[in-house]
Amino acid sequence: MTNPFKYGGIVGRDAFCNRTQEMRDLRRAIENCQNLFLYSERRFGKTSLVKQVIGKLPNDKYLAIYADLWATDNEESFITELAGAISLGLESKADRILHTAKRLFGGLAPAVSLDSDGNPQLTFAMGTQAAKAVPLTEVLTVPETLARRRKRQVVVVFDEFQRILEYGDDRVERTIRSVIQHHQRVAYIFLASRKHLIRQMFLDQNRPLYRSGEHYPLGPIAAEHWQSFIRTRFRRSDKDIGSELIKTLCETTEGHPFYTQHLCHVVWERCKPGGRVTPRMLESAISMLLDRESYAYIALWESFGINHRRFLTGLAHEPRGRKVYASDFLRKYGLRSPSGAQRVVRTLMESDVVDRDNGSFLISDRFFRIWIRRTTSQFAYGM
Repeated sequence: MTNPFKYGGIVGRDAFCNRTQEMRDLRRAIENCQNLFLYSERRFGKTSLVKQVIGKLPNDKYLAIYADLWATDNEESFITELAGAISLGLESKADRILHTAKRLFGGLAPAVSLDSDGNPQLTFAMGTQAAKAVPLTEVLTVPETLARRRKRQVVVVFDEFQRILEYGDDRVERTIRSVIQHHQRVAYIFLASRKHLIRQMFLDQNRPLYRSGEHYPLGPIAAEHWQSFIRTRFRRSDKDIGSELIKTLCETTEGHPFYTQHLCHVVWERCKPGGRVTPRMLESAISMLLDRESYAYIALWESFGINHRRFLTGLAHEPRGRKVYASDFLRKYGLRSPSGAQRVVRTLMESDVVDRDNGSFLISDRFFRIWIRRTTSQFAYGM
């Protein structure tokens, strides 16, 4: 029997938990041709959520373009990624994709090949010459042109949008703002995984994209929504899990979609058909996950300085929302000053080890947090 809990990739419909309100909100934003900045921690299911929404749009009324900016590092790679996304969004067959790409972006010298699964792959020979061959403004204008010519609304999704902050200058930001502010039939959805960067980009009045769309932070999935989702999938497999144990599981993962699905996946494997999940099974699953990651966690832990370890120890042991610059926290974990703690936080956020959490901070990897709690003492650095 196939394990019903999926993690580590795009989650399909049956394995997708809740997000009903979020899907409605996204759908309305698209219908109204709004610009929406959707951001959260990593592995929160932003891409899966958006693909669920655009996958349900009627093809005769909407055209969806999905551009993943993760692999981009400059204006030229941004141009080719967006040009490829537009071409693939318009056509599905290899010959038609190539025809469309040549018609729209012939200056980029497009070529189509098939991958090992027979799916078409679009590449451009003019990667480093893209800005000269096809200017950024020209590529950004295409979605609105398509909307008018085809009499359909267009939605453009930019995934991992924070990558443009690493391009070296703000030219791409400025050009995006100057072009899309005139679009009336296109909705732009900007997805980002580093919340502090996306806030910097859209809430700093000195940035080009300041206040250029609605903000939509994506939070964890509440335990009550996980209850029926988890219980139903166990019962379909002739396995059972009690409500209290589901609650404990969700408290362990803090409702984070990736870690909740991952832990459920391991627990499901440890429970035989006709059986019922026990607290011992849950604990055994957690221990197994920590054992699998122990080498990586040890290496990560040893890469930190003493103050970073002290700060992370405090975050791991204290309740969520703890004021980390308060004197009692600093004293308890041997941190000398608020300014020193701020320097530690800045470093840990830049490396994605911690993230902001409503005025405080949290450890991004929920299993790493458990590992720290189990391998350190909260009083180890006390004064």
